[in-house]
Amino acid sequence: MPVTPNSIITPQTPRSAAAAVSTANTTFGTTPTNTVLLVSAGASGGRLTKLQAIPLETVTANFLQAYRSTDSGTTKYLCAAATGGSDTVSGADGPAIVDFGFSDDNPMLLQANERIYVATGITKNYHFIAEWADY
Repeated sequence: MPVTPNSIITPQTPRSAAAAVSTANTTFGTTPTNTVLLVSAGASGGRLTKLQAIPLETVTANFLQAYRSTDSGTTKYLCAAATGGSDTVSGADGPAIVDFGFSDDNPMLLQANERIYVATGITKNYHFIAEWADY
């Protein structure tokens, strides 16, 4: 997108996505295993304002992970993490949603075509939810 000097550039396209994760990732280097693509920023970048994890079954305490990649997933860098607490999930007891803390006041800025991958530290079913806007 062409940029005019001294002009504010605001997000243009609101986006959202969901991803299902069910296999543990316990490799925390730049090539983690068992990650799932959640966000793909547009050609001019974007700003992530929501990242949540929702357990779909009873879980023990675990490490919820988000990784950034600027090379289509070849190399991934841990960029955000949250501890998912022990949670009993049933028809009478809903899940505790884990929020990673991003918001309009505290966004994660994404460069052009950057991707966010997510993972859990245990083999349990989670849904990850993201909201962002592309520039």
